Amino acid sequence: MTSHTTLASPDSYSVAWIAVLPIERAAAEAMLDEEHAPPTGFIRHQSDTNIYTWGRVGEHNIVIVSLAAGVYGTTSAAITASHLLASLRFIRVVLLVGIGGGIARPDEGRDIRLGDIVVSQPDGTTGGVCQYDLIKAKLDGKLEHKGFLRPPPEVLLKALAKIQAYHERKESKVPYFLQQMLERNPKMGKRSKQNSGYAHQGLDNDRLFKASCDHVPGPDCRGCDTADQVQRDPRDTSDPEIHYGIIASGNMLVKDAATRDRIVANVGEDCICFEMEAAGLMNNFPCLVIRGICDYADSHKSDRWQRYASATGAAYAKELLEYVPAAEVQETKRALEVLESGWFLFLSPRVILTNT
Repeated sequence: MTSHTTLASPDSYSVAWIAVLPIERAAAEAMLDEEHAPPTGFIRHQSDTNIYTWGRVGEHNIVIVSLAAGVYGTTSAAITASHLLASLRFIRVVLLVGIGGGIARPDEGRDIRLGDIVVSQPDGTTGGVCQYDLIKAKLDGKLEHKGFLRPPPEVLLKALAKIQAYHERKESKVPYFLQQMLERNPKMGKRSKQNSGYAHQGLDNDRLFKASCDHVPGPDCRGCDTADQVQRDPRDTSDPEIHYGIIASGNMLVKDAATRDRIVANVGEDCICFEMEAAGLMNNFPCLVIRGICDYADSHKSDRWQRYASATGAAYAKELLEYVPAAEVQETKRALEVLESGWFLFLSPRVILTNT
């Protein structure tokens, strides 16, 4: 990766890549084809506390930003996004890339495993992300969504269709980008007691347990009852698979199976992942959410797979950008215009309205 390029204007950057954790940002920066110095004439808005990384992926100029260390949730994500738009008014496409908890249901065709990639995709009733803490009970005892979040820009949805068609014929480039990342950044492949590294963590360390099985205290699951382990068909490779569907977003960290399954039942959607920031971003402007799966949102979760999952999500984002024409990005409405145009949520379930 070359560096020290300086573009003539901050307006040359039309794609924002938002991470939450430092490990997610590290993976994002490792995917850059070229790193840039801050562009000439960039003036940070007085309200903007973000610190940016500038660079290029393919034909796209990218700005990378993360939340403040130790800060999570929809509100923090919304603040980061609003600060970004205050300083960078020509951002048109936003990717939210990081880690999430997988909702694995292998018996129902959702064989999601650690290190796999989940991508938010509209299904006709949601924009790809459902805010699970925006649900109300009706008088008849049924649950009803109070609102749905807007789908990603059309240019990204067209890219999703194209990359899915390509993957029907050819293998994903994600494994190649992961290998390239480790070759360029040898430290990312090293492991220690405090750092599991950004390489695959081994099939033996990916165990899915029945919802009724609580984790036996300890750094791993060696003490957990193997009789409660869900038996899954072995895969031919350790390369991550890619899943498209609804991502559940909210401010609560889901880390026990009972809570996980109750939320999924209440949402009433075919959710495949939990995360904590997307709803805050999509309340402000539409984005695509990409998550590497680091746990199963149950009591067995640990930090072991977080770095590798950060890398798989980032590698998919890089591959997806190859299918996003730069010329069409420039024809996409600026994110700030979307925000100012008055999009707002709900009023009626399964309907999104504007006040234009």
